[in-house]
Amino acid sequence: MMQGDLYYDVVIAGCGVAGMYTALNLGHEKKILMICKEDLESCDSMLAQGGICVQRDEDDYDEYFEDTMRAGHYENNKESVDLMIRNSRDIINHLMRLGVEFEKDENGELRYTREGGHGKPRICFHEDVTGKEITTVLQHKVKAMPNVTIMEHTCMCDIIEEDGKCVGMIAKSKDGETLHIHALYTVMATGGIGGLYEHSTNYPSLTGDALDICRKHGIQLDHLDYVQIHPTSLFTRKKGRSFLISESARGDGAVLLNGKHERFVDELLPRDKVTQAILKEMEKEGSEHVWLDFAAVPKATILSHFPNIYKTCLEEGYDITKQPIPVVPAQHYFMGGVHVDHHSETTMPCLYAIGETSCNGVHGKNRLASNSLLESLVFAKEAAENMMRAEKER
Repeated sequence: MMQGDLYYDVVIAGCGVAGMYTALNLGHEKKILMICKEDLESCDSMLAQGGICVQRDEDDYDEYFEDTMRAGHYENNKESVDLMIRNSRDIINHLMRLGVEFEKDENGELRYTREGGHGKPRICFHEDVTGKEITTVLQHKVKAMPNVTIMEHTCMCDIIEEDGKCVGMIAKSKDGETLHIHALYTVMATGGIGGLYEHSTNYPSLTGDALDICRKHGIQLDHLDYVQIHPTSLFTRKKGRSFLISESARGDGAVLLNGKHERFVDELLPRDKVTQAILKEMEKEGSEHVWLDFAAVPKATILSHFPNIYKTCLEEGYDITKQPIPVVPAQHYFMGGVHVDHHSETTMPCLYAIGETSCNGVHGKNRLASNSLLESLVFAKEAAENMMRAEKER
């Protein structure tokens, strides 16, 4: 045995919601290794603010489907969209059973918010840190699984290919040791490409590692030019990750203003349309940003729904209960990625890609707000179930 050889049933690169939910759905039967490039707290899933979509009821299916298709410029894969929507309620119910605390009304029913591109409120949320709430619960559950080993500060460098099939992964540990991880199934859940941009809401560690590896092995990649710019990040001259101002702020009544403090766009259009309008207004005025005004949002709503945004803006010198804040578009999400089928398997057997790393066609050319967490969870579960089916057929 070579030094640095490890043997597992499944190896997963990435410890955000996609990777964690895959492990959780594989259960306790398989020996699983999970690795992450930084520490567990530094995955991009932690940063999702707005929430997670769900089909409200049977009557909501057609409208939710159309909202997703329209936002994606009708370039979406209809079967993937259908799969995501029809599984949404089961996902939300499972998350609540696991302990995720979504906002509820006085009757104990889920409270929904609305974001751009949605015809109605259908987004479950936890304050303005929904991603952190879901990710933390999933990480806690997976860390308690005796069959799962987690290695932090360990970077995926390559996959191991034999006879056209993936049989594992090569990684570099925090001590600089090269690890040859042999596995029946390999999962890439390493996030997007935000770290390649000067201004991004993503962590700098998201540098498209999976894309480079797949290109090297001739694995199909799709729509690498489909990059979403979020309309509203907090404008600052400080270096580093841009702070996102959740779209649900506009869903609750915040409005965009130009330098003359005039509204110039319907704030609840899909993200690409709002971004285009902001950039056009900035060019027309010769300005570095526009303004987001919370004046129409009750102070109680700000403090209960957006406590993290309120606190962060206050630290930057802006009290959103009293004054507008400067906002500017920033790179946010990658709709392209590693081509996968409806079971999240790539064009190489036994190799899976999930979450922002993958491209299953759900988002089309432009992601509908708050579909990302749902898409990651639905197709993580599909990946896990497909691996278990394949194992039974071996």
